[in-house]
This record gives sequence, C-alpha cells and structure tokens, in this order.
Amino acid sequence: MNKDEYKKLVDKLTPKENKKKNAFWAFMIGGLMGAIAEGLVTLILKCFAVSEVEAYQIVCLIIIFIGCLFTALGFFDNWVSKAKAGLIIPTTGFAHSVASATLDYKKDGLITGVGANYFKLAGSVIIYGIISAFIFAIIGVIIHG
Repeated sequence: MNKDEYKKLVDKLTPKENKKKNAFWAFMIGGLMGAIAEGLVTLILKCFAVSEVEAYQIVCLIIIFIGCLFTALGFFDNWVSKAKAGLIIPTTGFAHSVASATLDYKKDGLITGVGANYFKLAGSVIIYGIISAFIFAIIGVIIHG
C-alpha cells in the first residue's frame, strides 16, 4: 500500500464531525457559561459590598478555580469532547490548559516538570493574544487617527 492509498483509507475510515452541530453546541454552552457568570456577578453585587469591577474579578477567579478543579478531577476533558469550543475558548479553557500541563508533568518535579511545562499550551494562547491585540491596536489607530 503506497502513501496515497493509505491516506485515502484513513480519510474514508475517519469519522466525520458535524460542524453545524458542533458550532450550535459551542454557542449554547458558551452562552450558558456567560449567563451563569452574569448571574454570579449579580448575586455577588447584591450580597456583598463590592464594586462591579470587583464582582467581575471574583467571578473570573471562581471560573478559573472551577476549570482547574474539574480538570484535576478528570472530567473536564469529557465535557470538552461534547461541548467543543464552548468550554475551551472561555476562561475555563485557559485554566484547563495550565492545570492539565501541570498535572501531566508533576512526576518530573517542581522545576523541570511543573515549572518548565506550566504554560506549555497556555503560552501559545498568550503570545497569539498579545500579537492579535497589537495588530488590532494598530488598525484602531489607523482608522480613528
């Protein structure tokens, strides 16, 4: 079997994803997460004497904690396989990437394991976020003067 025949066989046997269904569920799950976060902000504002900015910061910390906790407990990956980008793109995805890299490399020690690999996946998110922000800032300056 040559390379082209093998590729055709792999393409034929690889299950096809329903992109419309995935986009729908990502939208619904991401929207649900946003609604829950807004509900938490409202609850915090009503129950505690904090500013709106502080309430959003508290909710962000809660979401990060939940993403890390669910990763450590081992069921975040199962949820991601169903919700797709609805769970990965928001803050929970960033928390998951840091927590999973930490868990994967903890056996190698604190320095060469955890320390060296902590931002393994999250680092690419940070760098491309910074580059994108820079490009959009330049576009904003060009458009608005």
